[in-house]
Amino acid sequence: MIESESRDCNEGEEYVGLVDFVAEGDEQRLHLEMLSDKPRTETYRQVILSNSAALREKVVLDLGCGTGVISLFCALLAKPAGVYAVEASSMAEHTEELVKQNGCDGVVTVFQERAENLTLPTKVDVLVSEWMGNCLLFEYMLESVLLARDRWLKKGGMMWPSSACLTIVPCQAFSDYRQKVEFWENPYGLNFSYLQSLAQKEFLSKPKFSHHLQPEDCLSTPADVITLDMVTIQVSDLERLKGEFTFTVEKSGMFHGFTVWFSAHFQCLEEDGPSIELNTGPYSEITHWKQTLFMLDAPVSVEEGDIIAGSIRLQRNPIWRRHLSITFLWNINSTEVSTVKTKCFPMWR
Repeated sequence: MIESESRDCNEGEEYVGLVDFVAEGDEQRLHLEMLSDKPRTETYRQVILSNSAALREKVVLDLGCGTGVISLFCALLAKPAGVYAVEASSMAEHTEELVKQNGCDGVVTVFQERAENLTLPTKVDVLVSEWMGNCLLFEYMLESVLLARDRWLKKGGMMWPSSACLTIVPCQAFSDYRQKVEFWENPYGLNFSYLQSLAQKEFLSKPKFSHHLQPEDCLSTPADVITLDMVTIQVSDLERLKGEFTFTVEKSGMFHGFTVWFSAHFQCLEEDGPSIELNTGPYSEITHWKQTLFMLDAPVSVEEGDIIAGSIRLQRNPIWRRHLSITFLWNINSTEVSTVKTKCFPMWR
């Protein structure tokens, strides 16, 4: 029998507060956050710069271009035959002005259209997009990228990113557990322990976005558990993805939960050329994604040499298609099914 730590992960539940519309002020803040993310933006710039010779006279599709920064990098650094900058939101109107302001309107053409309804003058040699969300898939912009790939990328064309990996590690989270759970034991000299179970349900049943994991809180070496090949993956594959893990605890401590992040890899256009990686993990320069923390209902003491084994499953929500649930199954130092624990986290904002 598998022991469940949480059973409130209803695949069809109607998420309160879901808003598909983004107000203009929020959109401006979003683009500011992304442009201010230097590791993210510099990675895309380096990809274009390092492939500038190979990109000459190529046609590039920048899907979900936002402010058009990647399109501008292409036009100014690589001299392609043309760049199609595609943005579904009203931001496209501002992007068109930015393209003109930077003298790139002879190369970059802006299309305000959804990928599903897109019509382009020609197929493209390269499809570039910054589609990654928290835990790689959140918001599922990847579906639009794959639809555009199937329709508009030439045979043998390049996808950027070319592949992406989901990485996890068992971790300590003393500060979060102290703030969210232990706080209720004796605030201001009062016994509020009655509220601890409510606090656990409220705070520990949801993932913590924008978590900044300190490397010293990793209990083991991180592991890539899911890898997406952007050439071969299909839209149907996104419905359910699963990865398995086996961690050897490298230092004694408290096992509070799992931390998750992703990396994206950009293959060189020239054969045997170096690839470039964007890594959002705790051992790399911090990005606006940071990491995502998934906490157990109660911490477990672990010793050096202990084995934490199990799996992670990403299940797309059948109703709210931009959202998903993430389920962890794990046990410690055992192969018995009766000792397996499971916890499911609905993931939305």
